Amino acid sequence: MEVVLAKHYGFCFGVKRAIEIAEHSQNASTIGPLIHNNEEITRLKKDFNVDTLHDIKEVEGVEKAIIRTHGITKENLKFLNDKEIDIVDATCPFVTKPQQICEQMSNDGYDIVIFGDKNHPEVKGVKSYVKRNVYVVLSAKELENEFLSNKIAVVSQTTRKIDEFMQIVNFLIRSHKEVRVFNTICNATFDNQDAARELAKKSDIMIVIGGKNSSNTKQLHGISKEFCEDSYLVERENELKEEWFRDKKRCGVTAGASTPNWIIEKIIGKIKKI
Repeated sequence: MEVVLAKHYGFCFGVKRAIEIAEHSQNASTIGPLIHNNEEITRLKKDFNVDTLHDIKEVEGVEKAIIRTHGITKENLKFLNDKEIDIVDATCPFVTKPQQICEQMSNDGYDIVIFGDKNHPEVKGVKSYVKRNVYVVLSAKELENEFLSNKIAVVSQTTRKIDEFMQIVNFLIRSHKEVRVFNTICNATFDNQDAARELAKKSDIMIVIGGKNSSNTKQLHGISKEFCEDSYLVERENELKEEWFRDKKRCGVTAGASTPNWIIEKIIGKIKKI
């Protein structure tokens, strides 16, 4: 069986930057998981003594706090500053951008539409910078019964699909006088998704490697499954099952933006053994 890696996969700029920051900030605590990959979080704890706090209230006694790649809410940032804690900001610059856009546009009198998962930490952080009406949606249908002003600004969670974002944009343009559109989907997301799509079309089986709580990894899995029914999302090599590969001639492999190379190499090694 041939094993083929996607042209674009794995760590994005923001995650690489966050990992490097954490490795140089030993004996620190991250506010929420630094990235959405449990294996890498475990490595940072073991090798660099970087703890993970799951609630801002756990910060008592912490001297150095790292803000995760997905960012935190404006209120939580103020809380940390009020505590006079040494703050190390590892927020991805591509996440900081929609925060700034939402704050500026709401100051200018625009209602804000955010395309994304309302429960995702990135979206919660972006939403916290809005001072007017804000609508967090995953489809245009969710806006049909909402009464938005005639001035609307639209942003996206950085890891969503561009075609779904455009459906929301097109709906708003048809029904409102002024729509400011900010394409805040990360370029690495485009590249990884396009590469996964092309590889899935040519593969008998697709293995998507990454955290099961990672939005961009789940997007890759969904795209792969559209074109290759036998597509599986795994976090570690012991999740692979031998029967998946029976009678398969070509195995495509891709990985989410929070997946380090050492995990990818271990899983590919296991696939080759199978």
